[in-house]
Amino acid sequence: MSIGDITNVTTGEVRLSFVHLFKPYAFQAGQEEKYSTTVLLPKTDISTKQRIDAAINAAKQKGANGNWNGVVPPVCADPIWDGDGVKQDGTPFGPECKGHWVFTARSSESYPPEVVDKVGNPIINQTDVYSGCYARVNVEFYPYNFNGKKGVGCSLGPVQKLRDGEALGGAAPTAAQAFGTPAPSVAVDPITGLPVGNTPF
Repeated sequence: MSIGDITNVTTGEVRLSFVHLFKPYAFQAGQEEKYSTTVLLPKTDISTKQRIDAAINAAKQKGANGNWNGVVPPVCADPIWDGDGVKQDGTPFGPECKGHWVFTARSSESYPPEVVDKVGNPIINQTDVYSGCYARVNVEFYPYNFNGKKGVGCSLGPVQKLRDGEALGGAAPTAAQAFGTPAPSVAVDPITGLPVGNTPF
């Protein structure tokens, strides 16, 4: 198997978060818009994690053979994070990340990912794929050297939705949540205050 094959991984079942698969998105003003999703990989999926670790190591070797001048740097940014730990900014991950490995995969505006259902048909209704649903994701790990910072990045390939899940933050509230208890469906007589048809005379 070549290094190129090793750096490409199709996950087992994962949960998607921060889903931007149909329209590219920039997290900060001025950034390049990209297709992306954050992937929550259960720590129980040891097989996928081992393949990801092998892919990251192969990407580092690819970097050493390429624009890293023959060596893997002692400080090399890694794309995968422990959901039971903290983010780059030192704040804890959300509760949905507990018990998971967390990484974000992105692709440029020129390369929209294929998004299919569990039998391989293209998903047309974009609302079917959302933060909280379960899927398999194909990703490619690659070395980068950007402004002197060396590390391994993760590019986004095809995504296959497997099943629905509880929507994560950002889902629209229901009418009942937005406006309180719905108005009673039974008409009330404004004079007696009793339901229509139950007047005392």
